[in-house]
Amino acid sequence: MVFPKGATEMAETVEERELEGLMRTAREAAHRAYAPYSTFRVGAAILTENGEVYAGCNVENASYGLAICAERNAATTMVYREGPEAPKVRLVAVASPDAAPCFPCGACRQFLREFGCEEIAVESESGEIRRLSFEREILPNSFGPEAL
Repeated sequence: MVFPKGATEMAETVEERELEGLMRTAREAAHRAYAPYSTFRVGAAILTENGEVYAGCNVENASYGLAICAERNAATTMVYREGPEAPKVRLVAVASPDAAPCFPCGACRQFLREFGCEEIAVESESGEIRRLSFEREILPNSFGPEAL
């Protein structure tokens, strides 16, 4: 497992076994994706602070702008099930059988920021999992609810 510089404390937040299971869930979700136009399948699995896992896949539309990414799909499922007081997001695993590593797009980064995302996990072509600090490496200096 690869940890970014200065991220040794993250090793304690999610155990390796738990991380492997989360990535497996993201991979499985990617195989459920509806991507007839791009053929780019993505799956995401969100681990919340209370230990719940929510998965999502990308769903495309003939009108490309109406597509929804896997990460936002998982997050909307989390909110639907948890309600408006949705728990904080500890980690989001993102996987695609069509590209590795597969990072969240800009819209998904901002969307996940809304729920206090702490880490993102992606995997290399060889299957090695890389964890990144959301605040320091994925969306530094972001705009959030506290700025309103």
